[in-house]
Order: sequence, then C-alpha cells, then structure tokens
Amino acid sequence: MAASLTEEEFSKHVNTIFNINDDQSAVDLELVQVKGYRKDPGDAGRMERFSLFFKGPGKPLLPQSTYSLSHEGMGTIDIFLVPIGLDGDGLRYEAVFNYFKKAEGSKQ
Repeated sequence: MAASLTEEEFSKHVNTIFNINDDQSAVDLELVQVKGYRKDPGDAGRMERFSLFFKGPGKPLLPQSTYSLSHEGMGTIDIFLVPIGLDGDGLRYEAVFNYFKKAEGSKQ
C-alpha cells in the first residue's frame, strides 16, 4: 500500500530515489526538496499545499505527464511531473499538490 501523499511524509524521503519504469522510460529521480506553501487563514488548515522537486539525468527528458513512481519506503504512487529546467547535474522536475485534507475520523 502506498504511503499518504502529504508534505510531512515526503519530507521523510528527501535525498532518496524514486524509480520510473514503464513502457517508455526507465529513469531514477532523486527527491531533492519538499517546499510547503503558506497556509491561507481562510481555509482553517483544511488545505494541503506543497511542491516536490526532483533531479533526474540530462536525458531522456520526461515530458509533462503522470508517471508511476516506485519508492522503497512509500510504495508505488502516480504523480504528475513537469520538467522545469536544466541545472548543472541534469533535469529538474516539479510536482504540485493542492488538495483538501481528510476530515478527522474520515475513512476516505
């Protein structure tokens, strides 16, 4: 079972590898940063807002799409990745999360 997709959970896995291995790509991405966003006073803490930043090899360029990522500690999760540019070590990708948190005691 995949881990919960929260800022807190991903923060535990910074500097670890997430693997993409599908029909078109076999790429390792390193989670290099989890960036939380300021809480909006009007949402009473009901929103989860954060971005993940991954570093990957210079080639192949993964186009903007949803990828199935496998991780030793988090299991397999589907994440929409966007290439955001080159740096000295390869390509960087971002995934943005913005959703309502589950209500206390909710089974969903």
